[in-house]
Amino acid sequence: MGQQQESVGGPITNKDSDYLNPSNPWLDAWQRYRGDSLAEAGVIVFGVITVAALVGPVVYGASPTDIDYGLANLTPSFSHPFGTNDRGQDLLARVLQGGRVSLTVGLAAMAVATSFGTAVGAIAGFYGGWIDGALMRLTDLFLALPQLPLLLLVVYLFRDSLRSLAGPEAGIFILVVLTIGGLNWMAVARLIRANFLSLRDRDFVTAAYSLGATPARLIWRHILPNAVGPAIVAATLSVGTAILTESTLNFLGLGFPPDVPTWGRMLYDAQNFLEVSPHAANSPGLAIYLTVLSINFIGDGLRDALDPQGRS
Repeated sequence: MGQQQESVGGPITNKDSDYLNPSNPWLDAWQRYRGDSLAEAGVIVFGVITVAALVGPVVYGASPTDIDYGLANLTPSFSHPFGTNDRGQDLLARVLQGGRVSLTVGLAAMAVATSFGTAVGAIAGFYGGWIDGALMRLTDLFLALPQLPLLLLVVYLFRDSLRSLAGPEAGIFILVVLTIGGLNWMAVARLIRANFLSLRDRDFVTAAYSLGATPARLIWRHILPNAVGPAIVAATLSVGTAILTESTLNFLGLGFPPDVPTWGRMLYDAQNFLEVSPHAANSPGLAIYLTVLSINFIGDGLRDALDPQGRS
């Protein structure tokens, strides 16, 4: 005790301790991410928007759906910080409530796209051969599809069926999430497949296989944790894409019912009153802009932090 620990060739130096205690790559990535000021700003802005959407409707208290034509098209004031729309509805209350819907759709669609893309990419990259060929041709097929027209067609064809099955709000939510997620899994699948192809023949995979690991265990326990980095970046960026797509659907009148406040629906309602009350479009437009921009900053920061070439 109290004596300097020695190795065979002498005392342990700092360089030796680096080999004895190798750094955690995820900790290194976190340190690099914290050094990115834009990524940190994105986390702060997105966190504020998320907290406002979750807590704001309770704290603010104003109804997002009550109609009072006597208060129509009021400019921002102390009693109505974002003003009111053409029906006298408080815009701040609608922006906060709409944030819940838009963020939920974005995160749920990201979960669908990431889960399906990860499964397709993992199976294709691990098994190879005709399975890989078939799954990649399916991926190419989806990449070649015109997404927005197909999305509009699917929503138009199936919205009434799902409305009658699950209700006007839940039915549209399920349809929008599954459709957006089902049209945005290809990037994740390609990234996962590429990483699986480079990792499946590594020594640690061969060792696990020789010890009796099943293909499922090799995929989900040994290879996927080492291949998931780029997929995290793609999943993060897909949240912004899903929010924009959901807003586009609602702007075109094919999304949620009119009485459900969403950012896209608010823009749709404000388009005919831009000269009279431009603030009605500014608030939801700014919410979409800040949300998607902050998500893109987060995704760029994750990409730089998880880049293997950036590891020392």
